[in-house]
Amino acid sequence: MYMNSIYNKALLLRLKGYSYNEINQKLSIPKSTLSSWFCNIKLSDDAISRLKSRVAMGTLNGLVKRNKLQTILAKEKAKNIRLKFSKKIKRISKKDLIIIGTALYWAEGYKRLKKVNGREITAHMIAFTNSDAVMVRIFILFLQNILNISSNKIFIETRLFPHISAIEAIKYWMNITKLDESQFYKPTYPISRQSQSKRPTERLPYGTVRVIVSDTESFYKLLGFIDGLQNRIESLV
Repeated sequence: MYMNSIYNKALLLRLKGYSYNEINQKLSIPKSTLSSWFCNIKLSDDAISRLKSRVAMGTLNGLVKRNKLQTILAKEKAKNIRLKFSKKIKRISKKDLIIIGTALYWAEGYKRLKKVNGREITAHMIAFTNSDAVMVRIFILFLQNILNISSNKIFIETRLFPHISAIEAIKYWMNITKLDESQFYKPTYPISRQSQSKRPTERLPYGTVRVIVSDTESFYKLLGFIDGLQNRIESLV
């Protein structure tokens, strides 16, 4: 009697389009048993449609789960790679700081010799522009420790978007540079409102800064460092 009852329940579910897996979960009947019971049963179009939709949904859920797992594994792999290679950078020496500061200025510094009426002028200044706090800080350390430039000769020009608070930006860059407020020029807003709407301004919440040192001799020292670095690099290829 019990077998007839459990069979009838299973049969009813199968005729409605339930999969063997679903029936197994509801009635705890092995899928092998269900297959032997119902392998020759002809299902209605509605039942077949339900089965196909369940299979499609199962496939989709499986893909979503796999994609999520792949994303998690990819992030974990990336994290481990970064950690492994971050440990390869040891204590930064004075020689390292020379290379770092020189490379930064080579990439982001003002290097063109100024001319008036076709003649090169004799006074030049160091001007390094960036929005990355770490780069700005290490370049200032380079100025102080490699070029022996006194802190009070270093000035900062902030370049902000119209929506940025000048007070907050200067406070932020004072903390990064360890310079006094008196060494900050009045902020400039070189980006128009029209062009601002096309830029992802949230990436630069404190704008960019221009590190300025009015010292022609130090400017030429920096160009010399760049020449030396370029020569060494060219000898490698």
